[in-house]
Amino acid sequence: MSERRSAREILTLVTDPGSFSELPSPPRPSKPDGPLGWRGYDASRARAAERTGEEESVVCGTASVTGTPAVLIAFEFGFLGGSLGERTGDRLEAAYTHARAHRLPVVPLIATGGSRMQEGMLALSQLQRVARQSALTREAGLPQIAVLRDPTTGGGWATLGAGADVVLALPGAQVGFAGSRVRPPGADPAAYTAEGQVAFGSADALVRPEELRETLGQWLRLLTTPAQAAPAPPALGAPGLPATGWAAVRRARSPERPRAQAYLDACFTHRRDIGGDRCGGADTGGMLCGFGERDGRTVAYAAQTGAATRPAGYRTAARLIRLADRLDIPVLTLVDTPGAANDAEAERQGAGAAIAEVFGAVAAARVPITTLVIGEGGSGGALALSAPGNTWATPDSYFSVIAPELAAAILKRPPEEVEATAEQLRLRPQDLVELGVIRGIVNHPQP
Repeated sequence: MSERRSAREILTLVTDPGSFSELPSPPRPSKPDGPLGWRGYDASRARAAERTGEEESVVCGTASVTGTPAVLIAFEFGFLGGSLGERTGDRLEAAYTHARAHRLPVVPLIATGGSRMQEGMLALSQLQRVARQSALTREAGLPQIAVLRDPTTGGGWATLGAGADVVLALPGAQVGFAGSRVRPPGADPAAYTAEGQVAFGSADALVRPEELRETLGQWLRLLTTPAQAAPAPPALGAPGLPATGWAAVRRARSPERPRAQAYLDACFTHRRDIGGDRCGGADTGGMLCGFGERDGRTVAYAAQTGAATRPAGYRTAARLIRLADRLDIPVLTLVDTPGAANDAEAERQGAGAAIAEVFGAVAAARVPITTLVIGEGGSGGALALSAPGNTWATPDSYFSVIAPELAAAILKRPPEEVEATAEQLRLRPQDLVELGVIRGIVNHPQP
């Protein structure tokens, strides 16, 4: 369990000193013991107010976070478990409305046990209200960054938390749709933790409290300062073009050539990764996705790492491209894969549908997308990430309809004809330029 801070304490932790200004609370007529006449409800609210100094379970206002203004929504777990009721819904709607009116990002700092039982279905229906406000804010092109505190469960997790564009979590926080008192007997407790949600792709990163202000501030800057176009990464690797098709394949497969990490480090002064496909999967070994800063402006990136890309990797890339498109941030994609993972587990995880998601996201994007093939370009698993009409290649790369070995096997050729098959496929960078498949070859410095 992480340390439980009050709403005011978490606001002090993440905001610039003296910058927080609380938004006024919308008035709502009250009935004795609430809308259901739940006996003792008024007394419970009075005790909660005396204990916490708050009149409701959320504190909403505007502040700057390392210089970037935002609307912040801080839950007070000490007030009836941070539960959502009608008055909570009033405050949340007002906060989102203010954010859209003033073009500000929204940061929910969540600590809630769910909907308030003393208000019954009227409390539960607030989730629809919150979802509507979140959707309107999304349509307005404004980012939402959630911070999961302890605990984040029930409808608060399923709307404000999991519905955010970027989800950060405090280590040790209880996070899950089911709270601790309503889980099945014998359920694995690790599945209901911040660490578990990051591991299976429902949250992006763990952030320690002492790093939260800087991390949150960096995310806010990245998502609100788009560049005009994605730059071509600096030239890396060996100069000169491959003489033959098989030489191109060997260069692309060489363990010595630069990989995605090197290109991203060279391209951006700093960057932040997103993690996971929001469908229970992550492919951190095969796909790197996130946002980076170059010359003070933001570019999104989806980069294959040289491994066979798994379905979760493609879904994460599709998520990244759609988010960047909504926030008007250009995208850089780096192609480097022998192909999509084709094992039985990949098929069970929906490999075809996941690849289709990326093809669709690239095709529908309105922002500029720049692609650089930095290694192996293996069939459709590589093409899905490639921008039509704006794909470039490095000298130590190739792009092919199929790997030469597999082409030879399909054509029933002996192994000694693999090299000749590579030549027939015309997969070298210079061949691809001549065929009109790519725009050009990134120039490399001479030794």
